[in-house]
Amino acid sequence: METFKGYIRKNGGVGIRNHVLIIPTVSCANGVAKMIEKAVPETIALYHGAGCGKGPEIQMHSRLLENIGKNPNTFAVVYVGLGCETLNARKIAENVKIINSNTFATVIQEDGGTLKSSEMAIEFVKEMVEKRKGLVREDVPFSKLTIGLECGGSDALSGITANPAIGFLSDWIVNQGGRTILTETTEFLGTKDSLGKQGATTEICKQICYLIDKGERHAVEILGPGASRVISPGNMDGGMSTIQEKSLGCIRKAGHSLVQEILEHGEIPTKQGLCIMDGPGYDTESMTGLCAGGAQLTIFSTGRGNPVGFPCMPVIKVTSNSNIFNSMPGDMDINAGVILEGVTLEDLGNQIIEYVKDIANGELTKSELNDQGGILCLYSYSRSF
Repeated sequence: METFKGYIRKNGGVGIRNHVLIIPTVSCANGVAKMIEKAVPETIALYHGAGCGKGPEIQMHSRLLENIGKNPNTFAVVYVGLGCETLNARKIAENVKIINSNTFATVIQEDGGTLKSSEMAIEFVKEMVEKRKGLVREDVPFSKLTIGLECGGSDALSGITANPAIGFLSDWIVNQGGRTILTETTEFLGTKDSLGKQGATTEICKQICYLIDKGERHAVEILGPGASRVISPGNMDGGMSTIQEKSLGCIRKAGHSLVQEILEHGEIPTKQGLCIMDGPGYDTESMTGLCAGGAQLTIFSTGRGNPVGFPCMPVIKVTSNSNIFNSMPGDMDINAGVILEGVTLEDLGNQIIEYVKDIANGELTKSELNDQGGILCLYSYSRSF
């Protein structure tokens, strides 16, 4: 098996980045997170607008915030709570410490207010920034790599060029003993005859079909009886006509491997190979779920030119056509449009594999170079389409 150089964690996970994160548990704590990040610029604050309320969304948000702290790219993490919100910063930190001992929590209302709370956290992150300097990359097999599969701003060529090329990469990682995660289940509509048969067992096939049926029912509830014809203006400008056309292109990112496991949004997989995560089609929410699920990097196809990355996970951008790649060369990493110019899928797939190796070994993606980290976007059921 081939290897890359990564940061080996005490629990056996392997990071391809070595981040010190500041995660507010509620939007009201964003200010303190900003103070910490400003005082120690070598850190990354993951701002968001959630944290209050009750019900299933809060349970999911708790899982997302906790599991991002467990992501192998996270060397250390500080959780900043306010104190009166539903999410409990100290409880989340205790759960993360089981995996990552470099974890700290401060609660503004309990620790003396904004200044004292930030001072406590600043002291901790300064220690962590210094501590991580001693870590070196070591050779590890690609079986330790989890890659998220994402698409956004798709066009009529996405399912012909970029997504099949990503599928080639997905099959390679699976053959190396690694893991890939396909998400955006709201974009599986109309794929039961193909993706619905790609499960490793009869039970998993049934679970995939259930997700597709659920998505189709939800689409009608949200978008009405004409749901199958509703796509975004960008998709239409890119030559698409229906959700099913978009979905049939979307699932090609999974390649030909069999699905081993079905996950909740932000859930950490227990099996190697190809997994499906039940998550939204909104790109920034979807990438949040992939990072929480343990993906050390995500590969993201785009036909219209979406430059957004993720704060603590490198994102590789693959364009479906040469026009977008040539018009946004500083934002896009790989041009899959060359397939239309005579390059074979295998040759392009191997080019993507080599690029993934470079990123896993520490080279930066275009979104990282441009500081296009985006924000932490926590899934809301009301925004699932």
